[in-house]
Amino acid sequence: MEFRVYEDIEVILTLLEMTIQEFANELGVSYSTVSRWKEPGETVSPANLEKIYEYAFKKRIRLNKIKEQLFREECLENHVLLFHGAKTDISGHISVEKSRKNNDFGQGFYCGESLEQSAMFVSNFPHASLYMLDFDKTGTQELHLGVEQDWMLMIAFFRGKLTAYENHPIIQRILNRLNGIDYVVAPIADNRMFQIIDSFIEGEITDVQCRHCLSATNLGNQYVFLTQRAADRIQILRKCYLASVEKEAYISIRSEDAEVSNDKVKIARKQYRGQGKYIEDILV
Repeated sequence: MEFRVYEDIEVILTLLEMTIQEFANELGVSYSTVSRWKEPGETVSPANLEKIYEYAFKKRIRLNKIKEQLFREECLENHVLLFHGAKTDISGHISVEKSRKNNDFGQGFYCGESLEQSAMFVSNFPHASLYMLDFDKTGTQELHLGVEQDWMLMIAFFRGKLTAYENHPIIQRILNRLNGIDYVVAPIADNRMFQIIDSFIEGEITDVQCRHCLSATNLGNQYVFLTQRAADRIQILRKCYLASVEKEAYISIRSEDAEVSNDKVKIARKQYRGQGKYIEDILV
């Protein structure tokens, strides 16, 4: 799927009340070049893509947010709008077998509920793209997890931290919750959150401390597609361009959020010290 540059240029011209010639002058290209870009299927060079989308972002036109709002308004019953940040491109059909096996819930196709969070996770990659997706939940089985002990232990297990306890009754019970499940809806766990879970697994903090620390670093929910039959019910709506200035804005927001979250974590660790159980008390 290619970027729909022709649609985005039309939005830019409409919102800024510009003519094609005025827009061409702003970008330093010819009238005929912009006219050609406005044709569906026309190829636009990477350098010119950056020019177009950087110009729009600097003019405070948030093209991706506009698309998100429009798709949310059009979302059908039993459907959900999701986002997938890709380091490069989605090639071929969506598959649950292309990711690493040591992710939060093992191998699967990972999406987010939030445009911003999905964009933040890939903004450090030069060729990253953002995909907007429509998922039809009809006939599929969902497991919904919150910031809870099962979620913490499940992530720790799939990330390779509890392999020694694979046959423990508690771990087996948790893994059995995934039987017959097509997709999981659960809090996003980035590297910062995994460090907190790691502290719990290493016996440095209790489950109660861990849970409150993780709640302090709320990143929203992710959808993890575990079966191909569920992934086949995903339709790619748009491939969205992330200009360098937009990526920088997301990186800045993530950095600020991280500082606030780190402060909350420090407070939570102190406030709930001594409450709850340590990992050795749970996995006796």
